[in-house]
Parts: sequence; C-alpha cells; structure tokens
Amino acid sequence: MAASTNTTTTNSSQRAAGLAPGRRRGRGIGGMGTAARLLVGLVLLGSVLQGELAGPFRPAAWVLGLVGLPAALLAWQWWRGRHGGPRLRATGLVGHAVNVAVFLALYLTPWYAPALRFTSDAALLFYGTSMLLGALRGYGGCEVLAVSNWLLGRDDQAGCVVFSPIDHLERRLRR
Repeated sequence: MAASTNTTTTNSSQRAAGLAPGRRRGRGIGGMGTAARLLVGLVLLGSVLQGELAGPFRPAAWVLGLVGLPAALLAWQWWRGRHGGPRLRATGLVGHAVNVAVFLALYLTPWYAPALRFTSDAALLFYGTSMLLGALRGYGGCEVLAVSNWLLGRDDQAGCVVFSPIDHLERRLRR
C-alpha cells in the first residue's frame, strides 16, 4: 500500500519551533499591508457603529458577524484539518471570485432579501474584525480565514482582491 503525503502533518522542524501544521513564521505582511488592513477594518466597523447609533440596534447582525460567521469557518477548517485536507491555497482567480461573491451575497441582502438585511452589517462586522486581527497578527491572506487560522494554528490562504495587490507590491519592494 502506497503511503500518502499529507501537507498538514507536523514535521520535526515545526514541532521544534512550536508551530502547528501549515503555520508560517513571522509576519506575512509589511507596514503597508498592516496599515491598509487597519484602515479598511476600522472603516467597516465604523460604518456599522454609525448605522447602529443612527437607527435601531440589530443584535442579529452582531451575533452573526462576530460569532456565527467565524464559527462556521472555524468548523469548516477544523473539519478539513481532521480529514486530512491539505493547506488551502485558493489565491487564484477562482479564490478571489468566490471571496468577492460571498461578501457581495451577504452585503447586498437588503436589495434582494430585505428580511435578512442584518447580514449586510454582519458581513461588515465579520470582515472588519477579521481585518483588524489579520493586521495585528501580520496575516498575509484574506481576512475571512484570520480567526480560524489563528485558533487552529493554520496558514490557509484565500484570495483577497483588496489586499493582494498591496501585499504583492510590498514583497517586490522588500527584494
């Protein structure tokens, strides 16, 4: 029986460094990427806070954005890791497109499903807090995976239309 290779197994150098499978050492982003994530994350959170102060408080948005969406991605990544799923590298065109489509599907609900309008704020809360965590941790991937990567000690990557060009430019400038 042929042995299979699992890219998420911990090797001796990862164990010696105290790193979980797939975890990257150091910061994956530089100063520009950090500043961009902080700025955009604060703008997204600020827009929700401004709306909450001006109108009725919608707890469903806060619960979904700060608990539900992170928990769903955490469960998915945990399941993938437990079933031998290799490190996710969805950084191509499809990965970028899926990420944008999911964000727009959540954000645009007031236009196509008014009863679920709270998902618009939930998306902003989720992406905004994830961007802040990504900036603080130096996480160079799309922020949708920042919380679950942090909690599971992984370094899965999904395409990010907003920050990928900044991160790419910063890597080129560092060389």
